[in-house]
Amino acid sequence: MMSKIPRVIAALTLAALPALAPAQTWPARPVRVVAPFAAGGTADLLGRIVAGKLSESLGQSCIVENRPGAGGVLGSEYVARATADGYTLLVSGVASHAVAPALSRRFPFDPVKDFSHIALFGGPPSVLAVHPSMPVRDLKSFIAFAKSKPRELTYGSPGNGTQGHLIAELFKRSAAFDIQHIPYRGASGAVVDVVAGNTHAISTTLTTASAQIRAGRLRALAISSAARLPDYARVPTYREAGFPELVATIWFSLSGPAGLPADIVNRLNSDVRRALHAPEVRARLRPDGIEPGDLDPNAFTEFVAAEVKRWAPVVRASGARAD
Repeated sequence: MMSKIPRVIAALTLAALPALAPAQTWPARPVRVVAPFAAGGTADLLGRIVAGKLSESLGQSCIVENRPGAGGVLGSEYVARATADGYTLLVSGVASHAVAPALSRRFPFDPVKDFSHIALFGGPPSVLAVHPSMPVRDLKSFIAFAKSKPRELTYGSPGNGTQGHLIAELFKRSAAFDIQHIPYRGASGAVVDVVAGNTHAISTTLTTASAQIRAGRLRALAISSAARLPDYARVPTYREAGFPELVATIWFSLSGPAGLPADIVNRLNSDVRRALHAPEVRARLRPDGIEPGDLDPNAFTEFVAAEVKRWAPVVRASGARAD
């Protein structure tokens, strides 16, 4: 009987090998990280910072691929349909996974069930900024100026259904004024146009507008954080101006197709959290008001589900619609 024990152990070990193989051999080739927004935006920035750090920790290149469109939905759907082998990942976020599902009755994926949610990056607040030639200095004067020129003013956003768009629409509704929305395919084009004077204002992430604000090419009127940021102490919050419903973070994260092996998910979660807390990364993100996330995969998945529930009634109340 004793002589059979080694054979039994060997048989059980061999049977377990197929289940262990993915985590043991992954990654054996470069990993693709899809950023579902245009280059130059916050999703692209965070995706490239994290991908660079993952390239170091994984020993394989992590390549960011931009697939913009439909407020992040096109790139997200592409990843949802990809093979769950750890080689196609997604820069997910509030726009594509919490806001967009509430904008359309015919949505191409389930924002929770169709993904393996890996790690929360964190994110910046939204900022409302104007061209310096605008005769406004704060939200009060902006509202008064907009009311004096109904539908003559324009503002850009990264696209229909993005949180920059949604927050601006909520602001318009709360303050009872109207300006025309111009959706872009990503934030960079919207920033370029308002700096050039082609549009009057922009509602986007602080990240994508911060360099132009610091250079004096844009004037920031308000941010959507709960409190003022140390690096932007002169910029008030929407809450201070009487709009507490406009407290929101435009969070981004790392996700993959549903069914990713748990060992791969856990390894990525650990590596992402370590990367975001690296001193050089904190120093890079702090000026943009980005605090790193620190959730394990289960807690992060619960966070996504809660955000879906939170934004659905807000979207309906705002009247925002997808393209």
